[in-house]
Amino acid sequence: MKKFYNLLGLIRDIFVNRKLLWQMTRRDFRERYLGSYLGILWAFIQPSITVLIFWFVFQVGFKSIPVDNFPFILWLVCGMFPWFFLNESIQSAANSVIESSFLVKKIVFRVELLPIVKIISALVVHIFFVGVLFAMFALYGYPPTIYNLQIIYYFFAMICLSLGLSWLTSSLTVFLRDLRQFVAMMLQFGFWGTPIFWNIKMLPEQFQFVMKLNPAYYVVEGYRQSFIYHEWFWEHAYLTVYYWALTAAVMFIGAWCFKKLRPHFADVL
Repeated sequence: MKKFYNLLGLIRDIFVNRKLLWQMTRRDFRERYLGSYLGILWAFIQPSITVLIFWFVFQVGFKSIPVDNFPFILWLVCGMFPWFFLNESIQSAANSVIESSFLVKKIVFRVELLPIVKIISALVVHIFFVGVLFAMFALYGYPPTIYNLQIIYYFFAMICLSLGLSWLTSSLTVFLRDLRQFVAMMLQFGFWGTPIFWNIKMLPEQFQFVMKLNPAYYVVEGYRQSFIYHEWFWEHAYLTVYYWALTAAVMFIGAWCFKKLRPHFADVL
């Protein structure tokens, strides 16, 4: 019950400090691209260039065959865009406490909100790319459908997973600086271990089960179900229950770890 009230307190603090969180998000954007002529536009340009490169390589160069009778490039970006968000939010949030050490040391501030700033930054960019996703589907002759509405659900699913991992990694990184490199390395493994470029049906059925244990699989396939296969998330009940059980465990462990280590942050920083 106490943990439930702590969660309600965090939600209340997010609402009360919403203007501060937005100001910190804007500052995060500015500082990240400080000194560059295009400024925060780089947050949108870099992933866009990546998508254009993949489009040219796979669609123009290799002339990749359709996947399940759908253009390969559309199938690909449905997996890439949610991964962009997960990668950016988890990797940047791991450094959030260290980067904002002045808040930890000098100001009475709920430090648990710091990773949320990084997640909001990644979400702003992700919303832009969801718009790009709709535009690409429209250009290929696929209009929006009611199934597209469930990406709001997958927004929430990704944010919860990222927040739990961010609380865990950002608190541990204060004491174990090498953890930042470990997080980046694990995300590289996660990128190739998630069926973004390849179809999970290529694997034998017994190995498909193992790959589905990756929580990123649930989100990537969720986007494809929303845009391509036209399936609702509750049609995959077992996978949905597994994802939320894992996410709840990650959030609980992350929040517990952050709470235990938070009193020692100022001493180390």
